[in-house]
Amino acid sequence: MKYIERKLNISLPNRQSAFLWGPRKTGKSTYLKKIFPQSLIYDFLKTDLALEFTKRPSLLREQILAKDEAVLMHPIILDEVQKVPEIMDEVHWLIENKGLSFVLCGSSARKLKRGKANLLGGRAWRYEMFPLVSAELEEVDLLRALNHGMIPDHYFRDNSIRSLRGYVQDYLKEEVFNEGLTRKIPAFARFFDAVGYSHGEMTNFSNIARDCGVDAKTIKEYYQILVDTLLGQMVEPFKKRQSRQVIVKTPKFYLFDVGVAGAITKRQISETRGELFGRAFEHFIFMEITAHSSYSELNYEVNYWRTKSRLEVDFILGGGEVAIEVKGQSRVNSRALRPLSAFIKEHAPKKALVVCNEREERVVGKIRILPWQRFLEKLWGDRIIR
Repeated sequence: MKYIERKLNISLPNRQSAFLWGPRKTGKSTYLKKIFPQSLIYDFLKTDLALEFTKRPSLLREQILAKDEAVLMHPIILDEVQKVPEIMDEVHWLIENKGLSFVLCGSSARKLKRGKANLLGGRAWRYEMFPLVSAELEEVDLLRALNHGMIPDHYFRDNSIRSLRGYVQDYLKEEVFNEGLTRKIPAFARFFDAVGYSHGEMTNFSNIARDCGVDAKTIKEYYQILVDTLLGQMVEPFKKRQSRQVIVKTPKFYLFDVGVAGAITKRQISETRGELFGRAFEHFIFMEITAHSSYSELNYEVNYWRTKSRLEVDFILGGGEVAIEVKGQSRVNSRALRPLSAFIKEHAPKKALVVCNEREERVVGKIRILPWQRFLEKLWGDRIIR
């Protein structure tokens, strides 16, 4: 597979360090080797190396101080750093006393936080790597994206079902169980299955708790594990103005990749229509918006809006600046515009958009209807939100 230029831009001034977080196989290591080709790399995914430095963290300092100055001019890369949390004090010392810079790469900061590891007190900038986005590809095959997901190896693989299944199982084993993030393995496994079916909908903690045989507090902790291990993101309801008719407390949860969500539910989509397509399509658009928010460094909020009468707008960006409804339809009728019209009446966003499967862009009143390809072109051209 050829190297793909990513939208992530890590540009570090002299002596500046950084964290790079992202789910497994999103391309972090490949990216770092490409942009820092002369950097010294410690890969703690190698068990023997991780064990050696866990037993004796000072070994990092001793080895690095023995390197030539020309080598130390470049950031030192510590890959899968969460596997050796004890090493962070040595990194801190080398930054403070020797002026060295590091790129600390991993799939989760949760183990570092739980072990009360040194997170460098703001001395390292934070970056995040997402699965592939449309702007990184010459052309997006939508059905392939929805079925395979956008993790590079899965998207380009002709038969991704087995790979996706193994990926999900490995994450359960390595990121959650092996890291000791939960002791109730059967309950968490049932919870993970429930997430696949309920993601993208309002999260009913009590119902999921009942299905998993634990209490609602435990389910909330499980969701936090998924967020901390970068397996998903909570989307809070938009509540700029309090109203008894608007839902303001119940969040939604989206997994980080549409292919992973499909693997959990054993979903296969054969055509660009129907309920399964619509849900996966909405998830795909959410992934693009979330990645753009981070890569553009605008870091705008993504919320949803829903009334108790079930009028709902999928995504509200930037505190109400942009309202987006996602429809898998090839023809959007006037009824589908009612939620956006209600939001416009109450909050007057700068832009109100329907992202859909229509072929041509059109305008209905204050609502602009966009083919999904056109929306993504505008999103990555910074013409949706600034």
